[in-house]
Order: sequence, then C-alpha cells, then structure tokens
Amino acid sequence: MTPVSKFRAFNGALSVHDHDSAVTGTSMRFAVFVPPQAEAGLVPVLWYLSGLTCNWSNVMEKGNLQAAAARHGVIVVAPDTSPRGEDVPDDEAYDLGQGAGFYLTATQAPWSQNFNMDRYITEELPQIILDNFPADMSRQGIFGHSMGGHGALILHLKHPKTYKTCSAFSPIVAPSQVPWGHKAFTAYLGEDRSNWAEYDACALMRKQASQAHILIDQGMADNFLEEQLKPELFEAACAESGQKLTLRRQAGYDHSYYFISTFMDDHIAHHAGALKR
Repeated sequence: MTPVSKFRAFNGALSVHDHDSAVTGTSMRFAVFVPPQAEAGLVPVLWYLSGLTCNWSNVMEKGNLQAAAARHGVIVVAPDTSPRGEDVPDDEAYDLGQGAGFYLTATQAPWSQNFNMDRYITEELPQIILDNFPADMSRQGIFGHSMGGHGALILHLKHPKTYKTCSAFSPIVAPSQVPWGHKAFTAYLGEDRSNWAEYDACALMRKQASQAHILIDQGMADNFLEEQLKPELFEAACAESGQKLTLRRQAGYDHSYYFISTFMDDHIAHHAGALKR
C-alpha cells in the first residue's frame, strides 16, 4: 500500500492509497476516512460504492460524509469503480469499461482479464483495510450511488453476514431490464441472460430477503429515473419477499451529488445505528 495523500477533517483523517491488486491485475486507488473515535479502539466500517464515471474522489470531495462519519464514529472506505490503466480494456462510451465496472466478475473477453470488481471489494480490499486501519470487520455496512447503489444492493444480498446494513442513493435496481444493464451485462457476462440474475438486485431479492432494513433515497427529478432506475421494481420485489424497505421519493432532487450530500447524514446514521446495536 502506497500513500498518495492525507488530509485532516473533523478531527479524523482522510487518506488516499495505491496498491497492486492481484484480483484485477492492475494498480488500484482507494480512499479511507477514519473518525476520531478510532483513536480509542476499533470502529465499524462502511463501504461506499460510486457510480458511472466516478472514483473515490467524488464522494470524499462532494458527498458531505466526513462530518457525519466523525459524529457517528464509523470508517468509510471508497474504492474505485473499475480497474484502470493503458493496458486495461475500455470503451469510448461512459457506461462501459473503465469507470463502469458494475461490481461483477466479467466472464467475456477482453473484460475478464481485469474486471473482477466484486471479488476485489469482497475479498482483496477488506484484508488491506483490516491490516492497516482500526476497523471492526465484524460490523460492516455497504451503500452507494446509481451503479454503486446497484453494487451495494447485490453485494449485501449475496453477503448478508458480511454487510449487515445496506442503503443506496438512486440505485440501478433491475439492470437486466434497463439499457445500462443490457449493455454492460452483454459485454461482461455474455448473451445468456440466465447469468445476469446473479448481479440483479430484483432477482436476488426474489430468491432471498435479508435481515437488514434497507434504506433507498430516490430523487424524483432524476433524469434517469424512468428509463434506467425504476425503483418501483425493487419495491415490488421487496414486498414479495417480505424485505424491510424504506424507499423515500424526494421531490425536486436529481441524480447529482447535491442530492447525495443532502441525505448523506441520514444514511450514515442509518448504518451506524444498526451496526452499533
């Protein structure tokens, strides 16, 4: 792990690091905010997964999370959204390739060589966090935005004992049924749609609800709402499975970090309250 930068904020520490990843075969960069309570002992860990085109900096610089994380005493880890580099496959469009990993393990060439973001986040990066930060890995939660909200939902549903709490801002809840998902899943997973269900929150929810209370905030002025996000599909899947869900439809809010920063405190409080119990 190589330090890149470090900043003091709200009596805690925000640090950025590079490391060589065996899972992606590339150098990966991530950021961590450690609250002041960590000076006295281990604290819970929240994983924040970013959306299309983003990296660690979007939420750390625009998400308004440090004050809430310091107040509630939680570490926040912000991984990148994909492997990156000159030798890593890419696409000219913003919604495929670098910056658009979709938190899955790709099975199709050329993506399968590097695009293993679910394994990176669930297997490799947690060990680095455990080894280098005062993290209580028995108390982990996960949340994210858009593509990252998709990632948070599927990783929680696939690993409910690891990520005990879950929330999302404007998540892609049914990628198998929307254009973003059609494009990414076809490229990364192939034409056989039976393989897509493993990375579709609605499909996973219908198989097995979790014990968590999931919180979702969705802006009703979001220009991706009707075509790409479709929160009503996840709401229906949760109702079928008996999943405890709070879906808040926020009037006038869009897809931006103005929206995310407005409700960030609520989400961190949601996680911290459950993890500390």
